[in-house]
Amino acid sequence: MTERDFEAAYLSAHLGGLFPERVEKAFALLESCTLCPRACRVNRLKGELGVCRAGSKLEVSSYSPHFGEERPLVGLHGSGTIFLAHCNLRCRFCQNFSISHLGEGQTVSFERLALMMIELQDLGCHNINFVTPTHYVPQILKALQRAIDLGLRVPLVYNSSGYDSVAALEFLDGIFDIYMPDFKFARSGPAREHCQAPDYPEVARSAIKAMHRQVGDLVLDERGIARRGLLVRHLVLPDGLAGTDEVVRFLAEEISPNTYVNIMDQYFPCGDIPPRSPLGRRISDEEYQEALRLARAAGLTRLDSRQRHRLTFY
Repeated sequence: MTERDFEAAYLSAHLGGLFPERVEKAFALLESCTLCPRACRVNRLKGELGVCRAGSKLEVSSYSPHFGEERPLVGLHGSGTIFLAHCNLRCRFCQNFSISHLGEGQTVSFERLALMMIELQDLGCHNINFVTPTHYVPQILKALQRAIDLGLRVPLVYNSSGYDSVAALEFLDGIFDIYMPDFKFARSGPAREHCQAPDYPEVARSAIKAMHRQVGDLVLDERGIARRGLLVRHLVLPDGLAGTDEVVRFLAEEISPNTYVNIMDQYFPCGDIPPRSPLGRRISDEEYQEALRLARAAGLTRLDSRQRHRLTFY
């Protein structure tokens, strides 16, 4: 695909008049919230809060060009990231704990969110990258209508924990161009202990399958910049807690051996980790190299090749 060949999926959806009905149905879910697999059934439209701690109004922590994302997203001018406050998964080791657990951010209007998208596009960002969007799908869809009217044209990235319901993802079919979920845990035990989500493995598998059905394998333009498709992130954890072997086999055998995967080595202890937890240390280089070996042995052929920089603490 060339740069000129690309047209964002949401433009056709907008011309086809799909947005009003989808926005209405998505907001209806908030009245007894079943937007994500938690199915808290609180009335977010009246200010009641569930596990994610998000109400009816959208909250943004920050927005800017980001150069630390995967190479196909960063390109030359960065990925236009919009960090959304709160999270429906709330991993106890989250490296953005102040945003996901403490709700660091400010309430923004639909108009302001639309203008953020346009500002990032005007800065040359290759995409608009919504970080932790699961609990704000209705609000994003509503703001997106305005952004399109203002001239938005770049791809949209849905950057989630992987704890997404297939029903909610259906609202995004034909609207989001790129899905970038995590696949954090392949086994229910660690997911229960560290995220209070024992169903995470089955939910993530179903969500990733649905995402791939919508957008397929990752497609790059002539500059190597992502235009459409699926990227998957997998954070390697100490002592094999993430179940890397099962994750990579699932991706290669049940999604596609051509799945673009980022095997991530940047785990470090933070958040709310209990004493003597195996998560109380960084992974070793041997553990990371073994994760890469497992991915290749499973048949995955597209592993993100960014130069990695470990954080150093003094």
